Amino acid sequence: MEPFTAVVVRGPGLAKMVNHVYGMDNHVDCFWRVRTPTPAPAPGEPRREKVPMPSDVFVAHTAESAPPEIRPTVEGVTRKFGHLPSAVALMAGSPQLLKGFLAASASFEQSTLGPLEREIVILTVATRNRCHVCVALHTATLAGLDAPPEVVEALRSRTPLADTRLEAVRLFTLAVMDRQGAVDEKEMRAFLDAGHTARNALEVVLGVGAYTISTFANRLVDAPLDPQMSAFAWDGGEA
Repeated sequence: MEPFTAVVVRGPGLAKMVNHVYGMDNHVDCFWRVRTPTPAPAPGEPRREKVPMPSDVFVAHTAESAPPEIRPTVEGVTRKFGHLPSAVALMAGSPQLLKGFLAASASFEQSTLGPLEREIVILTVATRNRCHVCVALHTATLAGLDAPPEVVEALRSRTPLADTRLEAVRLFTLAVMDRQGAVDEKEMRAFLDAGHTARNALEVVLGVGAYTISTFANRLVDAPLDPQMSAFAWDGGEA
């Protein structure tokens, strides 16, 4: 398997990151350029040829063209980033969708899961759902958290994590998705025995729900990766 490559860039030019599209600004002095091999489909997961969405179906809105009820949100995201991310511009076509994701993701950020555990949930959902935008964005978040490169590599390539407590989060997230929430007693016990709580289990469901919204929406509208995230591009979403 092609090795993961991490290039740490340091210097006076600070890379401005965010914890996620709608989170707190996070200034860091380094970022990773990553190259991760395309993972094989999960067992039972068929390969499907990607057909581009016709360009006249979904509109990439601006603050001026977005529906009036979502304009303050679009303007706020634009101020936070210094630009309007393409994924947000396209999701703005449904104010209810964008507001719903904002509320769910904000609630997830307030959960008792730690920042790294939350990102494990998100990256597990994003790679399973093959959302290249979400994978790139949350790889940047992991860089801001100073996550070990081997953790980033494993999450992007959908391989086990060496840390058993973190791996328990990844496996439980997969179990929640695979079993539509109906995890069995063995899977539940493994999660709890790794040091997590019943509250954490419910919070994983919250994270899966929140980022199912964004990953499905991004794939539906065929959201492009913004140039600002190109250092964290992921090609594993092409199936």
